[in-house]
Amino acid sequence: MDTTLWIAAGLLALVALTGGLTKTFIPKEKLQHHDGAAWTRDFSASFVRTLGVLELCAAVGLILPAVVDVAPVMVPITAVCWVALMIGAMVTHGRLGQFKLVMLNVAYLTVAAFVAIGRFGPERFTT
Repeated sequence: MDTTLWIAAGLLALVALTGGLTKTFIPKEKLQHHDGAAWTRDFSASFVRTLGVLELCAAVGLILPAVVDVAPVMVPITAVCWVALMIGAMVTHGRLGQFKLVMLNVAYLTVAAFVAIGRFGPERFTT
């Protein structure tokens, strides 16, 4: 179970890293032409960039605290934050009628919930 939770957190971290880099470093004007980022048309460039930075923080928070064994409780806390982010993403994509992206967000939410429950519960990190 521990290995499965590490893999799940690693996959989520990769998703967060990819999304964070995209939103942080690609200009909104370029992003808004991509179907998956059509939502950026309705938000300011600073909001999109801030969301990107938060996703970069999530990528770090899903892995680093456990690897260096400093505040490993941050891993499941970050996973809970990712659940909240995915709820917002589902609402946003749902309003745009992007139901395939809503289902992708549901999958990410499920993996994040698995990490949160596993790391808060039976497979918590102990120091």
